[in-house]
Amino acid sequence: MNHARSGPSSRGIAIPIPRARLEGDLDTPSPATGIVVFVHGSGSSRKSVRNRAVAARLRQAGLATLLLDLLTPEEEAIDRLQGRFRFDVALLGERVVAATEWVRSQELLERVPIGYFGASTGAAAALLAAAALGKEVGAVVSRGGRPDLAGVALPRVHAPTLLIVGAADTEVLELNRAAFDRLRCEKELRIVSGATHLFEEPGALEEVARLAASWFRRHLGTPEWAPKPADRLDASVRGE
Repeated sequence: MNHARSGPSSRGIAIPIPRARLEGDLDTPSPATGIVVFVHGSGSSRKSVRNRAVAARLRQAGLATLLLDLLTPEEEAIDRLQGRFRFDVALLGERVVAATEWVRSQELLERVPIGYFGASTGAAAALLAAAALGKEVGAVVSRGGRPDLAGVALPRVHAPTLLIVGAADTEVLELNRAAFDRLRCEKELRIVSGATHLFEEPGALEEVARLAASWFRRHLGTPEWAPKPADRLDASVRGE
């Protein structure tokens, strides 16, 4: 496996799309064993405190992170007023694909394994992109996501997929169970005890970050790495 071999770096980037560009923040440790693209949900942005906390944990695990806005500033303004784009998961999925193509165009990242971390409706966009790109995507993690919105694409996802849901987020948990049954890839559903949709309870977000780091290191990291028994939760629902 080839890894990026540059010094630690952090920079703002712009990804070209038709008639516009997407703004993002790229952080690359040295060396990077993989890169995770963050796909935020409705009403959020690359400045999300929760996603940034998870991204920091992933970088500690040796993974590069790309947090980006999937909507342009003009689209964000329209969405705040009309809610026009936040559930357009097909559009968001296309932009995740564009972000992946941009990553592959970068010399230091072109051969690094890639994964997606999706939250809320962003989880559906991540899964749509993973279905479209096949084995190009090494892993997907969903935090309190709506994977059900990926619909008929779910059985076409090849990337190992981890769904993380709060135990107290009962409606979303049922939607995740239904989506989990439709996935045909390696998969796990992890239920964080006592957590609600935003994982605001003490220790809940830290648990999300730990689970995500374990999953990405397992599927994007060095071959000799393996999760420890302590990484398992009693409330987990597993699938092969």
